[in-house]
Amino acid sequence: MSVPKSKRSVSKLEFFHNAYQLRKAITVLLLKDFGIRDKVRNIRAYVAVNKFDASDREEFLRLCDKYNVNDSVLEAYPTWLLNHFRTILIDQMNTLINNITYANSVYPTREMEYDQRRAFQNRAIANCYQILQSMQYVISILPVDAEKYMPYVAMVDREIALLKGWRKSDNKILKGIKERK
Repeated sequence: MSVPKSKRSVSKLEFFHNAYQLRKAITVLLLKDFGIRDKVRNIRAYVAVNKFDASDREEFLRLCDKYNVNDSVLEAYPTWLLNHFRTILIDQMNTLINNITYANSVYPTREMEYDQRRAFQNRAIANCYQILQSMQYVISILPVDAEKYMPYVAMVDREIALLKGWRKSDNKILKGIKERK
């Protein structure tokens, strides 16, 4: 018999699930140029949105290829700036996932292993704060609506709470290690 969703407790690995969902959501945001656009930036999408007829579409794409015109022509902000912000956020998300994975891969049986696991958990929490700072900087530079970022901020805040809860639950493990000495 299954437990109703409203009665279920938080999974022991909820921090993993939330981190993956966060990475996916932020990746989609990056594909939309940090929320500046409603759709993914692409010259082919530009052609579709402007409803070119078949012959004009082919001619436009041929000219873009011939003269190496890329998506940056269609943007108000330089592509290098958007790519720089993208790289930073993607690296921070990957580092967050890696630190969570490293911490979860260590099951402490000695105090040294506990300290290693705790260090990775702390780094994962720090990664969350770095992501928040990066998003705040993007909001201050690009013409985006800060309200669009609130769901992402909520996901990061939830990840921080889940990671802190996981770290706190490990105190029982440390207590058991110290009792065995």
